[in-house]
Amino acid sequence: MKESIYDIIRSAIKNKQQVTATYQEHVRELCPHVIGTKNGREQALFYQFGGTSSKGEITPEQGAWRCLLIADLSNVSVRNGDWYTGANHSRPQTCVDKIDLEVEI
Repeated sequence: MKESIYDIIRSAIKNKQQVTATYQEHVRELCPHVIGTKNGREQALFYQFGGTSSKGEITPEQGAWRCLLIADLSNVSVRNGDWYTGANHSRPQTCVDKIDLEVEI
């Protein structure tokens, strides 16, 4: 049986692995931090450190927090690599209201 995208991201959080995925027609390089649901929809909070967004190319130095719907992710894969996070991860997040798993920093 094929592993769900939700399970792939959950495993990446547990193992502090990077995720690459397509979201809104942009290939994104992400470090997932939180996964769960908000208003019954599966979502995850990621730190995007590479790839592109509607604002252009992303680098680790100017990375950005992303709250993404799991259902809208495609071409998801996991890889080992440096773990990136934003300086403000200690700030309460609003992406997920029922947390399934959160990264240990």
